[in-house]
Amino acid sequence: MLDKLSSGLRGIFDKISGISIADKEKVEEIIKDIQRTLLQADVDVRLVFELSNKIRASVKSKEMEGLTLREKLIKTLYEEMVKLLGSEPGKLELLPQRIMVIGLFGSGKTTVTGKLALWFKKRGLKPAMVACDTHRPAAKEQLIQIGEKIGVNVYHEGASAIEVARNAINKAKEAVLIFDTAGRDALDEELAKELKELKNIVKPKEVLLVLPADIGHIARKQAEEFNKLVGITGIIITKLDSTAKAGGALAAASVSGAKVKFIGIGEKIEDFERYEPERFVGMLIGYGDIKGLLEKAKEQGIERTAKNIMEGKFTFLEFYEQIKAIQGMGPLTRVMQMFPRLPKLNIPSELIDLQEEKMKRWRYAIDSMTKMERENPEILDSSRIKRIAKGSGVKEEEIKELIKTYRQIKKFLKMMKGGKALKRGPFASLLKQFGFGF
Repeated sequence: MLDKLSSGLRGIFDKISGISIADKEKVEEIIKDIQRTLLQADVDVRLVFELSNKIRASVKSKEMEGLTLREKLIKTLYEEMVKLLGSEPGKLELLPQRIMVIGLFGSGKTTVTGKLALWFKKRGLKPAMVACDTHRPAAKEQLIQIGEKIGVNVYHEGASAIEVARNAINKAKEAVLIFDTAGRDALDEELAKELKELKNIVKPKEVLLVLPADIGHIARKQAEEFNKLVGITGIIITKLDSTAKAGGALAAASVSGAKVKFIGIGEKIEDFERYEPERFVGMLIGYGDIKGLLEKAKEQGIERTAKNIMEGKFTFLEFYEQIKAIQGMGPLTRVMQMFPRLPKLNIPSELIDLQEEKMKRWRYAIDSMTKMERENPEILDSSRIKRIAKGSGVKEEEIKELIKTYRQIKKFLKMMKGGKALKRGPFASLLKQFGFGF
């Protein structure tokens, strides 16, 4: 999982920050740690050693005068990780268009088609989906179910992929048409022929290749083969949350010549986001993604709550709003990665391990509180807890757990308020250079 890559990189950054004297020996030790971490993430060996040589060269460089050796290491490692995982974000214009979604068997194309449709819908463009995968019996039904769930029309009439596509083009009035195609590998001649014919009929503005993160560095070869076959305009990496090879897949895709435009970060239809290498690396190494956090909050209509949290203001009212919105913002671990961390800070395990059922019961308990209790949680004594338990149907023990977790989160946010620890840290000047807004 990405957690392993993230913890490895954070460990390296912590190690660098703890070095009192950064000599040649220490630099080589750090480079070995980097190599080990990236190779475990299935990053191609050649790319790993290229990065290692760039770090060695930068340490000797006179271009970064005014920075200590430690700061040079931090700056170079951050910048090279961004380059390794994609440099610039891929663009997808919010305009009326046709999009073909192509890829391997089992890569999650049909689900991605739905996620992409929802992404456009949230941004004000009316989408529709077209079921061109006539080879997998359940594909059409799956797409129809997704369409019903997100309120998006699905065109599926026709005996073949070509016929379905033509019918959809003739009938559709929606601004964005997204064509789900059959899973294939680039060497399958019959499906390759169908794909080329589909492209000629659809005339798509975007041809997006879906690749599962668990194929690791093989992503490069697949992207190159599909590009030769039909010409791709971008890549979507799925299953990023469930494999240790995610870093390898992103790095491989990035050197294939096509940009990674989106990533799938979970099973839910909302677990889908634009891929921006700088922000992604920022989260991996623990510097957070404030911009991404506020964007997600805006989608859920809780901008004020998110800003309050970032400023360290956190009552049960904010906690309540977060419980209501948390599902819409994606996996909780992902949301927490968007907060800049404090060095050596362990995020409360209660916060990470919250389950949906528990979240519901906590919400019932907060619903049973008075306005004064929500605004002043410190007044919640045993008699009040009993009353709340009776009114909400939630056990007293669970309400006490809710209060304990709230206090831990509040303490965590207070420590993080305004990024003071990062501002005063040894790399404060570097954080400003990286654009983390401190």
